[in-house]
Amino acid sequence: MFDLIPFGKDKGLARRDNVFNQLVDNFFNEDFFAPFTAIGNAFRVDLKETEQAYLVEADLPGAAKEDITVQYANSYLTISAKRQENKEEEQGSYLRRERRYGELQRSFYVSNVLEDKINASFKDGVLTVTLPKQNTGLNKVNTITIE
Repeated sequence: MFDLIPFGKDKGLARRDNVFNQLVDNFFNEDFFAPFTAIGNAFRVDLKETEQAYLVEADLPGAAKEDITVQYANSYLTISAKRQENKEEEQGSYLRRERRYGELQRSFYVSNVLEDKINASFKDGVLTVTLPKQNTGLNKVNTITIE
């Protein structure tokens, strides 16, 4: 939304209009709807296709490699991560809390994959999963080791 100040109007009206625009913008921002949407309770993912493979990059800041599970079954890639809340003694109380704790999961339908050649690595809070392409494949469950 943009601010348009009519020619010849006093600045008091423009300021009130600006406040209204800010209220509307804040109402529709991502943080307001995050609890009601799947992406608000999940993690961000980029999907890329090359000639040889599909690449999935997932942002999992704060997650430990040991708490991440990557599975491929029946043409679905499922990424799960657990984040434990730090329950140390605190001084004061939160004014706003945006970091999420608990189990987060995303699934993607990806067919035409060499299941035995799927590779995953985790570095600097980013999980990268490489799914090499094939022409045909069997549907079985594979748990992928994260490097």
